[in-house]
Amino acid sequence: MLATAAIGSSLLGMMSWWITAVLLIREVAVTLLRFAVIKNGVIPASKGAKRKTFFQSFGVGFYILPLPTWLHLPRDIFMAYAIYLTITTGIDYFRKALNK
Repeated sequence: MLATAAIGSSLLGMMSWWITAVLLIREVAVTLLRFAVIKNGVIPASKGAKRKTFFQSFGVGFYILPLPTWLHLPRDIFMAYAIYLTITTGIDYFRKALNK
């Protein structure tokens, strides 16, 4: 659902494509990583990854909403934090996989 909303937002020009790319690349990479290491055990979702999901979901939602211009900066800061969590939790998953 998040991928569909992000792609739709980018297609409509509401959200930059690089944001959508970061979100989708991380999700695909972590999914492939989980498949690659499943024989060694499951990598559980961390608290940071759950926080990432929250911020991504609301962040993309804020781009879809017809917000007044004065709320664009808080929306962008919210999404910036979501991107930060997206990248850091993605790196964390790869670290955990390499240590298995």
